[in-house]
Amino acid sequence: MEKTFLMLKPDAVQRGLIGEIISRFEKRGFKLIGLKMLKLDRATAEAHYREHKGKPFFESTVEYITSSPVVAMVWEGKNIVALARQMMGDTNPAQACPGSIRGSYALDISRNIIHGSDSPESAEREIKLYFREDELMSYSKIGEEWLS
Repeated sequence: MEKTFLMLKPDAVQRGLIGEIISRFEKRGFKLIGLKMLKLDRATAEAHYREHKGKPFFESTVEYITSSPVVAMVWEGKNIVALARQMMGDTNPAQACPGSIRGSYALDISRNIIHGSDSPESAEREIKLYFREDELMSYSKIGEEWLS
């Protein structure tokens, strides 16, 4: 099964949307295998957004993501990277489909509720940035045979 990394950003935490968003992934049939709430330090934030270093929005993005706790998660499921990105909606909430997470809750591109890995390779890198191998759970979920 494929794995992906998702992060509920400070605005999701501050607005009390953690349970609502997690529920969407559970209802879709994905399996939560890692979960933690943390306050990012600058070094981790810079490592997370390394591909944006030097861009005009880099500094404000790092300041934002370190401003309040986030919820880091690892999910597992068939084709989860692509499907999670579809569920999240466009990075710019103004262009996100109604019903997507960003289309439902986000108001601004700089405060867009959730981050999700954009490829299996990014997922692997991001998972290793936030989780040790022993922090990820391996278990069977009742009804799993209906979802694969």
